[in-house]
Amino acid sequence: MISFTGGSATGQHIAKTSSMIPYVMELGGKDPAIVREDADLKFAAKQIVSGAYSYSGQRCTAIKRVFVKEEIADSLLSFLKTEIESLTVGSPVENNTIVPLIDTPSADFVQSLIDDALVKGAILIIGNKRENNLIYPTLLDYVSPDMKIAWEEPFGPVLPIIRVKTDEEAIQLANQSEFGLQASIFTKDIDKAFFIASELEAGSIQINGRTERGPDHFPFVGIKASGIGTQGIRKSIESMTREKMTIINLKK
Repeated sequence: MISFTGGSATGQHIAKTSSMIPYVMELGGKDPAIVREDADLKFAAKQIVSGAYSYSGQRCTAIKRVFVKEEIADSLLSFLKTEIESLTVGSPVENNTIVPLIDTPSADFVQSLIDDALVKGAILIIGNKRENNLIYPTLLDYVSPDMKIAWEEPFGPVLPIIRVKTDEEAIQLANQSEFGLQASIFTKDIDKAFFIASELEAGSIQINGRTERGPDHFPFVGIKASGIGTQGIRKSIESMTREKMTIINLKK
């Protein structure tokens, strides 16, 4: 069998060429966080920043866009900006949170997404500073669906804020993505949380928590361009096991 973790384009290539070979793949993501008007905004901001910027955003499970109700967007942005300002930036040797990206093409791609958004009318809240492959944590407001950052996975420390009027609008925009790995919902209304979770096209939904890989004993699954099959301790063993039966027929 084939077990692959990596980019969606590579995963699709493997799927097309793996004739009669079973495979499990965990691929890209564009994980959304949906923040409702009744959420604890300070707590949500801490979770979002941790989910978006840890490992400099170089995680498939990183929060990569935020859908927030218009009436609370300014308040959430204030909390987010404060949290981002506290992030340490620099060398990984010094255990900083934001460190240089893996290579120059990766940094160039992230910068191109930021530039595209700003040209099309996004508002820079903080960031857009670069030193070689080191891109400082960047927060963009008033991101709209015509901007590349709304859909493409940056794999870097940039987070777009998309203002919405209703839960339904947030769900619709979230589901328009080609990806379906994880999502977060921040609300105090558990009934609304379960309704939104049931409507989202994603393998895992975190209610009042950041998107993340663990706990490791949970199944890990992506849909659409985010993967196929299920990873996890039990699931991985099962996927790598071929069943064989021997039947004994006894005469009476």
